[in-house]
Amino acid sequence: MTLALPGISHRRHVWGEVWRIAAAAIVGFLVLIGEIVGDAKGYGPPHAWAWIDAGLGVVSLVLLHWRRRFPFGICLVLTAMSTVSAVSAISSAVALISLTTHRRWRPVVLCSAAGVAAGLIYQLLFPTPDGGLSEWISTIAIGVLAIALCVAIGAAIGARRLLVDNLRTQLAVAEDRQHLRTEQARVAERARIAREMHDVLAHRISLVAMHSGALSYRTNLSAEELQQSTAIISDNAHAALTELREVLGVLRDPTSVSQRPDAPQPTLADLPALVAGVRSADGPVYLDLPDNLSGLTELTSRNAYRIVQEGLTNRRKHAPGQPISIELAHADDDLRLSMRNPLTSVRPDMSNTELLDLPDSGLGLVGATERAELLGGELTSGVDRADNFVIHARLPWPRDDS
Repeated sequence: MTLALPGISHRRHVWGEVWRIAAAAIVGFLVLIGEIVGDAKGYGPPHAWAWIDAGLGVVSLVLLHWRRRFPFGICLVLTAMSTVSAVSAISSAVALISLTTHRRWRPVVLCSAAGVAAGLIYQLLFPTPDGGLSEWISTIAIGVLAIALCVAIGAAIGARRLLVDNLRTQLAVAEDRQHLRTEQARVAERARIAREMHDVLAHRISLVAMHSGALSYRTNLSAEELQQSTAIISDNAHAALTELREVLGVLRDPTSVSQRPDAPQPTLADLPALVAGVRSADGPVYLDLPDNLSGLTELTSRNAYRIVQEGLTNRRKHAPGQPISIELAHADDDLRLSMRNPLTSVRPDMSNTELLDLPDSGLGLVGATERAELLGGELTSGVDRADNFVIHARLPWPRDDS
């Protein structure tokens, strides 16, 4: 969605110029007729100065076309012309309004003072036959009020234009922020999908890589051992494809209708089954899981499962056959998770050199740390003094206040 205020079309701009100049012409020539009827000096028969005034008025109307490009200069020129032309006085008023819309008050004050002086000079040059002190007073009062009205109109128009410009700027900023939020959400979703893909595939693919690698260099396997290894490879390859399809389901076309609901994501309730499968293929696993998991949110439970799965995958890559202990405990408002295993391999069918050939993305623990931090917890990992690789995680466990 694009946020924008409607702009001014070329047709509307032209019409705005036409009606302003037409209004200035009509009012100006009405003032000229008033001077002729009032028999002001030079405007009576044979109306010589009336024709000159009309000509100067036409010139002033033409000059109004450039009032936006040169507001101060055009206003001064028209104010000077108004000293000898009644029609030009109306054009100078329009120019003063245009100048005031820019909200630069020093030029406005200067042109306003010049306008009052121009009115007095015009009254001095072209007095009416019955003019007196009262006419001078009325000329000054009307001139000051007219100039004040022009300044007020120009200031109001300028304030409105400033308001519209500010609204346009705010809408542009809001639109940029909306695009930024959309892009951030897209990046976050990509990172989430990448974490899920790594977690669900690394566990299965590492097991496939290990057993297929063992088959490539062990030639003394019995038929039963060979059948068992190939079954493990086949089952885990099929499981990897299935889990990949489930993760990528979030990217499917939203207009398509799935005939089968998505499989539920694993939680800590599925951890014993995971450990049982790992224990039969990779070595001893000691699991200490709380009996009561009520109150633990599904999101926390799922991420705890993924962290344990990553720890088991790391054990398979770097220390197959070594025992690993997994402890989960409810402490205050936290779920405490601890994993510990020795680093040296005890697998008789695989050397340390061959272990180094297993693919290692280097992103598993990074993704696990991100999972913990996104939940408001933390995760640390490293080698302790006993040469054990240790993972400690703290995840929030909301307090049950019922």
